[in-house]
Amino acid sequence: MPPLTEFGHGGRRERPRRVPFRRPRARATRPVCGYMLATGTPDGNQRAMNSSLDPAFARDAAKVAPALDNEALRRAFHRLADYMNHCILGQPAFVELLLVAVLADGHLLVEGAPGLAKTKAIKALAKAIDCDDQRIQFTPDLLPSDLTGTDIYRPEDGSFRFQPGPVFHNFILADEINRAPAKVQAALLEAMAERQVTVGGVTYALPRLFLVMATQNPIEQEGTYPLPEAQLDRFLLQVKIAYPDLDAERAILRLVRGEAKGEEVSFGERLPQTAIFAARQQALATYMSEGVEEYLLQFVFATRTPELYGGDLAGTVAFGASPRGTIALDRCARAHAWLRGRDYVTPEDVQAIAKAVLRHRILLTFEAQAEGLGTDELIDILISRVPAV
Repeated sequence: MPPLTEFGHGGRRERPRRVPFRRPRARATRPVCGYMLATGTPDGNQRAMNSSLDPAFARDAAKVAPALDNEALRRAFHRLADYMNHCILGQPAFVELLLVAVLADGHLLVEGAPGLAKTKAIKALAKAIDCDDQRIQFTPDLLPSDLTGTDIYRPEDGSFRFQPGPVFHNFILADEINRAPAKVQAALLEAMAERQVTVGGVTYALPRLFLVMATQNPIEQEGTYPLPEAQLDRFLLQVKIAYPDLDAERAILRLVRGEAKGEEVSFGERLPQTAIFAARQQALATYMSEGVEEYLLQFVFATRTPELYGGDLAGTVAFGASPRGTIALDRCARAHAWLRGRDYVTPEDVQAIAKAVLRHRILLTFEAQAEGLGTDELIDILISRVPAV
């Protein structure tokens, strides 16, 4: 009988012999440069890659940054805010919210037209802090492994070696996140929530200093994959950026001309990551009285039952803010008060940060949207009606 081929007996080409492949057992893992890698001696390229991913871990472990008190940390962040406002002209609210996200250890979703310095903002922040950044352009053909990394087969020893993806950096700019399919969005949101990535049954921890700034283009919606409301809740803040005014745009022209001539704004000595972690602890320690805490809780509950604050608000909200929104409002209000130079939180801090924290966590009914009511307008109404202490 003729040999069995791809085309049956007596065909033209014999079927190649299949050699069974046995995947090597998972090896132990250890943290290297802020994430987990399989034990073993990495090659030179991998060592160079590791040191570039998280410079703070590449230094001598015994070298610790000097301790900074509360006032020194606050002055350092004020200097950082001044530097950011010199680089990002005409967007002081955006800069403040970006620093709030850094202090509150969360991620932010930025919505604005193209050309409003969203990419420049994350790069300027990375230049001022001892860390690195990575921009990821989301496209419809992007795969989850393009973000997280994948196991690469090494034929010389018959093993797999994990190759980290671009998500293994400190500051991530996820540009036009709504242009990638849902499975890619889910891969990024899992990394944001869990601060880790699992590939091939092995878990790899992300750097301790990790922030994702995702952007959405509100102009063009064709060919996009809108983020579901449940996934939007993973973002600490949603920031809306408007066009700068005439004076700010004139200053932008002069700034860009100067940068083209090599006249760039310099921050000076970069802030160590230890200063960021210390500032986070100081912001968390900001005092909040029981009265302000009660106001914060009542405000979040008002997003679920707005009819208690006016009959005209009945039937306007389908779903209010979740407990995650309460936690986010608490942390952001403390960070906002700390940035403003106070060691206590006031109702004004809660009100100032309420829109950015809650606008993407409230789902209005179709009837309310048909009447022209938006989440920002609803929050303004609640600010005026929920009694403050």
